[in-house]
Amino acid sequence: MSTSTSTSTSTPPAATRAEVCAAAISDLFRGAGEILASPIGLVPSVGARLARLTHAPELLLSDGEATLFADTPAVDEPFREPEGYFPYSRLFELMMGGKRHVVMGAAQIDRYGNQNLSAIGDRDRPKKQLLGARAAATNTATHAVSYFVPRHQPRVFVKRVDIVTGVGRPETSGAKRFHDLRRVVTNLGVFDFSGPDGTMAIVSLHPGVSLEEARAATGFELAGGAKPAVTRIPNPEELRLIREQIDPRSLREREVPTP
Repeated sequence: MSTSTSTSTSTPPAATRAEVCAAAISDLFRGAGEILASPIGLVPSVGARLARLTHAPELLLSDGEATLFADTPAVDEPFREPEGYFPYSRLFELMMGGKRHVVMGAAQIDRYGNQNLSAIGDRDRPKKQLLGARAAATNTATHAVSYFVPRHQPRVFVKRVDIVTGVGRPETSGAKRFHDLRRVVTNLGVFDFSGPDGTMAIVSLHPGVSLEEARAATGFELAGGAKPAVTRIPNPEELRLIREQIDPRSLREREVPTP
């Protein structure tokens, strides 16, 4: 009796919430050309590497110290192929020329995109001391800036930040010609500042996230339609790169767990 063997192509597991976030961050760099990507944090680093390996091969990546690198290692592995000396003086030249896109975090963001990572409460007598102003002020002028927030909640998205460390929309800051505030990616969706008077608005919500959930997690009114778009799911090749090359040890899932 003859037997036949059938082969089937296995379908990769569905994209996780962290992978949707990484693809959304990757999309921040579409069409950017040869600029320096400065992702701060794990999922932003996954997104920047994904962009470089797919649609943005000219993207520059640095170790954050003094070297540009040609390779694109996993997020928990060191760069190994230096391609250029990159001192701080060169960094500021790129920043002033608009040739950089930084993706930062935030302890607080208000509806106009003002960011706080210094302290919670009164500046002179804070309830909680955070990182401090650091480079947030210069990171939000003369070049593109976006934010990544892994836990979208009302205590992060507030009506008014306690301390402004990163400059918000020019409508409120008077810094129009020096300002390029792009988007905010969170575990719930993607947002920009296209709302009335430059306020935060919904671009898309991640698969499975409702409009009510996003509004309840935000401490101010979100602009956007009653039926927001759904954030795209990374394609099979993007998922393969994330899972096999960029983050094979799945560190992203610790930062953004799937509900």
